[in-house]
Amino acid sequence: MDINQEKLNEFLDKTVGDLAAGYGGVMVSIGDKLGLYKAMAGAGPLTSDEVSKKTGCTERYVREWLNSQAAAGYIDYHPASETFELSQEHALVLADSDSPTHMTPAWNVVASLWADEERTLKIFRNGEGFPWGEHDDRLFCGSAAFYRNAYKGQLLPEWLPALDGVIEKLKNGARVADIGCGHGHSTVLMAQAFPNSRFFGFDTHQESVNAAREIAAEEGVAERVDFSVEKADDYEDEKYDLICFFDCLHDMGDPIGVVDHARRSLAEDGSIMLVEPFASDQLEENINPVGRLYYSASTTLCCAHAMSEDGGYALGAQAGEARLANVFEKAGFGSFRNVLKTPFNMIFQAQL
Repeated sequence: MDINQEKLNEFLDKTVGDLAAGYGGVMVSIGDKLGLYKAMAGAGPLTSDEVSKKTGCTERYVREWLNSQAAAGYIDYHPASETFELSQEHALVLADSDSPTHMTPAWNVVASLWADEERTLKIFRNGEGFPWGEHDDRLFCGSAAFYRNAYKGQLLPEWLPALDGVIEKLKNGARVADIGCGHGHSTVLMAQAFPNSRFFGFDTHQESVNAAREIAAEEGVAERVDFSVEKADDYEDEKYDLICFFDCLHDMGDPIGVVDHARRSLAEDGSIMLVEPFASDQLEENINPVGRLYYSASTTLCCAHAMSEDGGYALGAQAGEARLANVFEKAGFGSFRNVLKTPFNMIFQAQL
């Protein structure tokens, strides 16, 4: 068999780059958790000794970490002065925990996947599921922190205004359910923006619900937000003006049953807000870096959780608009439309 040496070398270069990125993720997590990025943000060029003194970390370790970050292109190195600098643009991604583009918490999710590798290998062979709440703890804090900033940057200024009639209801006073609320960042953001409305967050993971209650108290909205442990198809079906699914419907083993329960719990003129990862309906259109990220997470998290629940579905994180529309049609909704697309998400509004 003839080997195309050029093709082999190109692919080898790619895999070495991916391997370096894997190592680099550990470096990012170290920089985040030790405050190395924050110490460099806005400080201009710094020597390794200066970074060491600002963070209280050992200089020799700091120097090697800085070298790795310079090699990765995460920070700039100035040979003449032998100093390192974190640019303003990179600081928004690495050092500013309130930035919508802050990415460092996402590496906790990757760490959880490695920690859970043994069980993942097992379920690949036996076909069992892997419930969300049984993963390594870094999954929960990593996902919550990562989504918090994305929601903070887009939920209020872009996503909610794209829905017909919803902002007016929220301003006047509405009942809102946030299904699969996790740590409740989306719920709390809405509660802060719309003080006349009442919010209810439901999730099956007790530790996440506990965290959501603490966050609501810290943010001063605990009197208008209730969090409780409930299944997505079993919460009290009182009438809600808005029911939200933030990046969670595709994780559910019976999405049709879940959406049917939401339909029965929805006020006559209410709306479902569905936020799902961006995906085209054809696989070939999802073969890109974002698709790679979502398919990988879906393999180990989304499909695995769905397969742990009864219902026979495992939509996956790249479900696409057509399959999602089919779920809502089967659940009895008369209207389902895509109101907004971003590079990472699709936002839908469903009504009776």
